[in-house]
Amino acid sequence: MTRHLPVLTIAVASLTLAACSTMHSSVVVEPAAGGGYSGGSVAAPAHTSIPGGSYQVVKGDTLYSIAFRNKVDFRDLAQWNSVAAPYTIHPGQRLKLSPVTATAVATGHPGGAPPPPPGPAPAVAPASTAHPSPTPAVASAPMFEPVTTPAAASSSSKPPSPASAGVTPVVTAPPKPVAPAVTTTTSVVPVAGVKTPSPAVLPPPAPAQVVSTGPSRAVSGVTWRWPAQGTLIKRFQTGDAIPGIEIGGNAGDPVHAAADGVVVYSGNGLVGYGELVIIKHSDSFLSAYGHNSKRLVKEGQRVTAGQQIAEMGSTGATRNELEFQIRKDGNPVDPLGYLPPH
Repeated sequence: MTRHLPVLTIAVASLTLAACSTMHSSVVVEPAAGGGYSGGSVAAPAHTSIPGGSYQVVKGDTLYSIAFRNKVDFRDLAQWNSVAAPYTIHPGQRLKLSPVTATAVATGHPGGAPPPPPGPAPAVAPASTAHPSPTPAVASAPMFEPVTTPAAASSSSKPPSPASAGVTPVVTAPPKPVAPAVTTTTSVVPVAGVKTPSPAVLPPPAPAQVVSTGPSRAVSGVTWRWPAQGTLIKRFQTGDAIPGIEIGGNAGDPVHAAADGVVVYSGNGLVGYGELVIIKHSDSFLSAYGHNSKRLVKEGQRVTAGQQIAEMGSTGATRNELEFQIRKDGNPVDPLGYLPPH
């Protein structure tokens, strides 16, 4: 029995190694939309970036969309990359995603390693003793004399008075007052066989923007409204890959701005959001509207609370719904803490 123990031990060890080799990792890496990340590939928690990570800007990106995707404050992202307002970025530009990266790239030594000591100063060649060639003489500018015009000459001499010239002055009678013109109104009488021109027709005024009215709630200096009518089918959960609430509805249902602001992103470059609109309400607050079937606003456009900005759809989703998020200083927060009771 004792002699079979080594064989049994080897067999158990082989089975253990085989079981370990069939285990799968539970980490799911979401592909990037366009541009590429350098550094780690595991998603970081809110307001945290991977040390040494950076992102290369692709067409359609904005500073706000990159900050939104990485859950950082757009002001921090701008500061780390020395991007001044209005925060214009260009395709191919590489942005640092954390202050650690910014320091490492700025010093040229990742990890904060001190720079190497400076080497000896290079030898300076002795100054040449040769005499410089004489500078060629510059021709002097021609001299101009002022020319007296006939008008100026005549104005300088006084005209002879009539008495000295022996001429009798002629007295001119003052002009008679002119009577004011009388304005008469002429009426146009239509004549048979002659077409009378019709008055100009003005184009009809442009239709007013559709604005939804409803209850509102003022929180942290922003007045919020519900962005869509429908059923709340998903509540906010901290740590979700797409942290927000979902409002179910029908394709084409209107999606409204939750508060006054400026559109800072309108596109489909963020994976998992479909047709997306992001609105900046203040330096601290952004709101996002995803899975739309159609976007109705452009970047840089100013919108008011209740104004329709999109149509509900299922882009990036499996059903017709609105993905609604609120970000405060770059961090996702529960929208139900800001919206009025529903």
